[in-house]
Amino acid sequence: MRTIRGGAGPVMIGRESELRRLTQLASASEPAVAIIAGEPGIGKTRLVQELLATLPAETVVLVGQAEPGSLSRPYEVLLDAIDGRAGIDEQQLAALADPRHSPVERLHTGIAILAGLIGDSPAVIVFEDLHWADSESAALFERIADQRGPRLLIGTYRPEEVTRRQPVAGLLAQMERRHAVTHVHLDRLTPAQTAALLAAATGAPAPLRAATALHHRAGGNPFFLEELLRALPGYDVEALVEQPLPWSLADVLRRQVDDLEPVSHRVVEAASVLGQRIPFDLLAAVTATGEDELIAVLRDLVTRGVLVESGEDEFAFRHALVREAIAGQMLGRQRRRLHEAALDVLLSGGASDPALVAHHARGAGRYDDMIAAARRGAVLYLSIGSAYQALQLAEMGLEEAPDDPELLASAARSAWLAGLLDDALRHARRWRDAGSSTTDRAESLYLLVRLAWESRETEEMRAATRDIETLIAQLPPGADQAWAMTAIAQSAYLRDELDAALLWADRALALADEFGLPSVRRAALVEKGSTLCERPQTAADGRKILSGLVDEAEEAGEWVLAAQALKVLVHGEPPTSPVEHAEILERMRVDAERAGFESLAVATHFQGLARLALRAGDLRAAIAALEEGREQDRGLRRRGRWADYHAVFLAGLYLEAGELDRVDRLIADLAALPNNPPAVLPGLAFHLACRRGDLAGAEASLAELFTFIVDQTWRSGEQAHDLISAAVELGLPADRLDAMATELIDADVWDAYRTLVDCQVAEAYGRHAEALAGYLSIIDAHILGPATRGTVRVGAARCLLAAGRRQEATAQAEAAAGLLAGWAGWRVAQLDRVRARLGLTPSGAEPAVTGAAALTPREREVAVLISDGMTNAELARRLYISPKTAAVHVSSILRKLGVSSRTEVAAALRRG
Repeated sequence: MRTIRGGAGPVMIGRESELRRLTQLASASEPAVAIIAGEPGIGKTRLVQELLATLPAETVVLVGQAEPGSLSRPYEVLLDAIDGRAGIDEQQLAALADPRHSPVERLHTGIAILAGLIGDSPAVIVFEDLHWADSESAALFERIADQRGPRLLIGTYRPEEVTRRQPVAGLLAQMERRHAVTHVHLDRLTPAQTAALLAAATGAPAPLRAATALHHRAGGNPFFLEELLRALPGYDVEALVEQPLPWSLADVLRRQVDDLEPVSHRVVEAASVLGQRIPFDLLAAVTATGEDELIAVLRDLVTRGVLVESGEDEFAFRHALVREAIAGQMLGRQRRRLHEAALDVLLSGGASDPALVAHHARGAGRYDDMIAAARRGAVLYLSIGSAYQALQLAEMGLEEAPDDPELLASAARSAWLAGLLDDALRHARRWRDAGSSTTDRAESLYLLVRLAWESRETEEMRAATRDIETLIAQLPPGADQAWAMTAIAQSAYLRDELDAALLWADRALALADEFGLPSVRRAALVEKGSTLCERPQTAADGRKILSGLVDEAEEAGEWVLAAQALKVLVHGEPPTSPVEHAEILERMRVDAERAGFESLAVATHFQGLARLALRAGDLRAAIAALEEGREQDRGLRRRGRWADYHAVFLAGLYLEAGELDRVDRLIADLAALPNNPPAVLPGLAFHLACRRGDLAGAEASLAELFTFIVDQTWRSGEQAHDLISAAVELGLPADRLDAMATELIDADVWDAYRTLVDCQVAEAYGRHAEALAGYLSIIDAHILGPATRGTVRVGAARCLLAAGRRQEATAQAEAAAGLLAGWAGWRVAQLDRVRARLGLTPSGAEPAVTGAAALTPREREVAVLISDGMTNAELARRLYISPKTAAVHVSSILRKLGVSSRTEVAAALRRG
């Protein structure tokens, strides 16, 4: 068997689901056929290689590959597959190549050769690059598909290279008519997968900006990315962004246009200089080509796969590196003349895309035109939510005008929205220092406060706040002073100085009303509403302010403010309706995407999905949502609050589920990051030690936790409950629990959580009547999620048992079982201990009632949608969850209904 090609990366990225599908087919006892399609370099061969590595030793593996020119060589793929194999009958081989035998005889000979090699063994047979395969190999592939036995037949091909004249075209049609074929289409890597590939190849997370640039440069093609990596010893990812194409890769890319006619070559060279987007009229003007002639040239280039029609009268290179390779071979003067011609056409045409104007002005060396276009373009792209493109334009202008306040403002804002905190800080500081007006200074300091907070640059945040306070004293009442007051309100809110935040927000609002400043008013309302939502006693007022503000901000096109307000509504006191909660979350995601606000559109969105699942009492779905969100970011190197924005939340859920080894790994990941909040690691370590029964470790972590927590102004009732519960599990004495509660609870903690912690401490002291009264007062508290309310009822059941009230204890335990039906870990373990004392079956046992009656109302609703034929993707859109979370829901429902496939759900519901 030949050694098949493989990728350069140490692991395959982004093809896990495809590999699972192929592995299932290979392990079945029935014959199966899979067709893998994708462009060159997309990873078809790598996927096959990964599959073959999973096969048992007894599996017979045959891999043959067609080559360019194979059309004239009969049975080329089979001969390649059996090359070097022992035990091949020489007479059969001779008969296979003998033209004196009829085509049918030779086909039967080929089948006989394969039968002799495989026998009754399980087998995987691979025909690579079917688009080059000869007609005899195509016919053999079809006949192999007719054979019985435990075998998987795989064909790979490039769709863009298939024409009606090739044998593979007829083969694909025949296979579709006669066989159940599993189609696997490999798409280009996403930005997150590109980052993961870079991290796997280099052994370290990739800088976000470099990963984004390399994703654009390689177009998400794994082969191109790996070739770039090979060309740079040491794998300096940031240096790779500007590294010239390696000769070998450039040569491969240029071969696509080597045989073009002169007029086509002239057009494709001009297209390579015109940029990523190539308007038809601009190309025609620059090349002086008539419309009919240009249409014919472009049709040929599209057919060859060099260009694609990316929009109406607009074209682009299928692979960005092809454009780079062609342009790199041209003379500098040749490129400059094309840029000059394009710029003159664009400027004479009036309202042109400023990004195109800036690109050609720079290429032509006309820097005043470039700076003006960069200013316009950065503002335009920011307004339509293209933060990364806005940053590129702003930085292009800053190359020639490094102290331009307008460009610095656009660069700072767009870098922040794109999640590039280091770049945002650098530009914001320069904007502050270079600003020629008090408006520049007020607005730059407003942004710097936010950036310093997100970057955990505490001292810089304090310094920026002091600068704002000084500035306010120097400013007359008006817009600049109002912005400065809003900035202080933001700073105070972010530092949990809530009274100060309200004071400064109200001052800013008063000025905004006096001078008619709607933008300042909306920004100040975000700070005021967010601050009010932090306190239980004022949360309703805060939600009212923010809910009203969202409509106003959206109408004004202020998507950042709208998304920030919606974030607070999603993460604060949960709405009473799950549907309302889901709608707010989806609205936040849409507004964040409109703004190009990366952290809210991705990080906060997945956290919101997890919180939504928690409100439904579904721990597994919450974990799945966070794991999916974290997977989007695993290969990237970040800093500040978003360095690993899911890890702390996910660690808490793993603790809930009892998956303690996973918590260990997350703590190690967090420990490797700079600037974690001081109490995070000790808090997780204490909780983990308690769950493992490690008294010494818990004591050490608790001492470290208290060292930091006394300096914090912020407290969380949920965190207090979790840590007290862990301490109870470990068996810490009541007086230690009392001391912990005193440190962990303050006046701004929700009453229900304060009561819950008080009940836990009272129960530890043996004051069961006092604890019972407290538990019963919060069993329906809306602020507590289903799982926590389940724990409240478990506590009530324990206290009732202590009082000898078994019947009431049983009722509380049964109610708790319903609330904890989708849970796991220590809460369920506590419930099971109570149920055992009551003589009830464990909560984790298979339900006595199965079928539709075993479903919760929410699950029944989903089951109806499944029976209507909804796919996981459709369910995800309908329920505002991710497809992975939808798959978890479906699996649970099928298990409860006692069926094995979605097609059986309707009948199970009717039986129920």
